[in-house]
Amino acid sequence: MTGEVKLGILGGGQLGRMLLQAGLDFNLYTLILDPDKDAPCKPLCNEFYVGSFRDFDTVYNFGKKCDIVTIEIEHVNCDALAKLEEEGVKVYPDARTVRTIQDKGAQKEFMQQHNIPTADFRLLQNKQELQESHLAFLPAFQKLRREGYDGRGVTRLTSESDLGKAFEEPSVLEKLVDFEKEISVIVGRNANGEVAAFPVVELSFHPEHNLVDSLFTPANVPADLQRQATEIATRVIEAFGMVGILAVEMFLTKDGQILVNEVAPRPHNSGHHTIKANFTSQYEQHLRAILNLPLGDTDIQSAAVMLNLLGEPGYSGEAVYQGLEEALQVPGVYIHLYGKKYTRPARKMGHITVLGKSLEQAQERAASIRDVIKVIA
Repeated sequence: MTGEVKLGILGGGQLGRMLLQAGLDFNLYTLILDPDKDAPCKPLCNEFYVGSFRDFDTVYNFGKKCDIVTIEIEHVNCDALAKLEEEGVKVYPDARTVRTIQDKGAQKEFMQQHNIPTADFRLLQNKQELQESHLAFLPAFQKLRREGYDGRGVTRLTSESDLGKAFEEPSVLEKLVDFEKEISVIVGRNANGEVAAFPVVELSFHPEHNLVDSLFTPANVPADLQRQATEIATRVIEAFGMVGILAVEMFLTKDGQILVNEVAPRPHNSGHHTIKANFTSQYEQHLRAILNLPLGDTDIQSAAVMLNLLGEPGYSGEAVYQGLEEALQVPGVYIHLYGKKYTRPARKMGHITVLGKSLEQAQERAASIRDVIKVIA
């Protein structure tokens, strides 16, 4: 890496913010594009542009100012990314990968074509097709092919009686998996083809909002299955030929199979703990990958639990944080707030990393503060 590198990030939310924090150590000149004039990244970057990362001209003109363009959200204009690539701007992850992943149907077909284990699925054009041809496939999850995020665009259909909540738009119907655990592996790859995976984490999902509620590491998964999960994540990133960080969410079934659920071509909620718990954070690793530097040590330094800090039900408005002082009195507790001025129910406002000398200690500490911190208005 020579001279000052101009790094452009499409999206200015919390993932971009944590990426910028890691980027300070690399002397990067950073540019952000986001539609929100008060996005969390705004105070930390060198140049901030208000605009849509879905609009061709906006993304193209932004990208021409940069040496490297990366993303913190998948829902960006891939045609603009492809043109930037043609004109010599480095785009990581590349437009082809992002285009595949932002369409959950194309993502599932990609897994199938590359012999990546995944749940059985059907592609639907509309609700009528579901009703006429696929009722026997239920129970299943129906997922919108596009625009789903943080649990939105996903609904569970158990029988014909659930058709009232089925989506009308093109979707994936994914067979309900009888799983024992949900796990995730974050894997990085640089342009030289070097690959490094973070240890497996075990996920817990919020029962209402269908997003990660908490996670812990080391995962309570047999060593041979952890190796298998890591091998699968490595196969996925190599199949894409992707440069950057890829989060691979997986099911561990009750009969010992590992099935890929979904992937995200960017830093991910299931890797927040790495800022405190690992030798290298997922954010530093993403930067190392896209700058084509040697990848960092992914091992954990400490057992950890990560708790998402969500806006409390019934509160919308300027955020007020309760219980910070009480929580910070517990050893091993670290607060990460995302710089969002306004809260609303279930909005991600921050996360808490809880470390311990053992997983049991970290879990005990996490349990003691889980209900202490609240985000109200």
